[in-house]
Amino acid sequence: MDFKAISSVVADDFEAVNRFITHHLNTEVPLIREVGEYIVDSGGKRLRPLVGLLSARASGYTGDQHVDVAAVIEFLHTATLLHDDVVDESSLRRGRPTVNAVWGNSASVLVGDFLISRALQLMVALKDQRLLEILSQSTNTISEGEVLQLINTRDPDTTEDSYMRVIHHKTAKMFEAAAETGAVLGARTEPDLCAEFATFGLHLGIAFQLIDDVLDYQGEVSALGKNVGDDLAEGKPTLPLIYAIQHGAPQHADLIKRSIRTGGLEHLREIVEIVHDCGGLRYTIERAGEHTARALEALAPVPGSRYKETLQRLAEESLRRTY
Repeated sequence: MDFKAISSVVADDFEAVNRFITHHLNTEVPLIREVGEYIVDSGGKRLRPLVGLLSARASGYTGDQHVDVAAVIEFLHTATLLHDDVVDESSLRRGRPTVNAVWGNSASVLVGDFLISRALQLMVALKDQRLLEILSQSTNTISEGEVLQLINTRDPDTTEDSYMRVIHHKTAKMFEAAAETGAVLGARTEPDLCAEFATFGLHLGIAFQLIDDVLDYQGEVSALGKNVGDDLAEGKPTLPLIYAIQHGAPQHADLIKRSIRTGGLEHLREIVEIVHDCGGLRYTIERAGEHTARALEALAPVPGSRYKETLQRLAEESLRRTY
């Protein structure tokens, strides 16, 4: 995915978000500053803020409050990553050691808490009840998603419906919030149009996570910025595994179930072959394609502009990405 080309359409806005984030990470607590600088320098694409910026411009917004909202979304997203890495005992993200690997679990959790509290301060400063409603509800939904994922961990009987609910809550909700808040800024008096932007973000987020699931079994560490097989190692029954259990040979299904229960990568190579041979990756890509199509369909009522075209391109390229 040519992220630089896509983000260049709102280059000035994007740079303003970066400055805003850096400014509001400033604190008198040295450890927070140190971890904050590490996070800022980690090379994240800031995809969710980008969706918010593009949605605001595509809906006709000409002000600058969308920069603040985009930064809030990034703070909330980053906080969830810090907490995720502790829960998952992850050691690598974006090609660098995780915060918990460098500073320990306590620092990772507490700096994540700081980012959430800073996001709350910034949300209140917006003085916009509708934006506050969307962002606060989204934060609550994402927290529910984290718990739902925890319940499913090491459970090989997790169904596709159950897993898709986790994706909606944990990943897609923040994409949805980014698109909807952007649209509210530009088209507040057109609730139907705002709803279409929210639908776009929702299905973009689902497709994005499904492609992540695929890449966990066919990507490269250097491209992904994380360890291949992390989901299996953490006992997470993602869609490729769920499909393989349901459609693979009984002995293969038993092997996958045992690996989910115990975690670890002892049988990773064999499981990768099973998931590929039984069509688990192909099925997951097909499902991602369905959600990408629904995302693009949601943009149909949006007036034509280079911002709309960029959102469409973002959805299409997210489906084809290799990292």
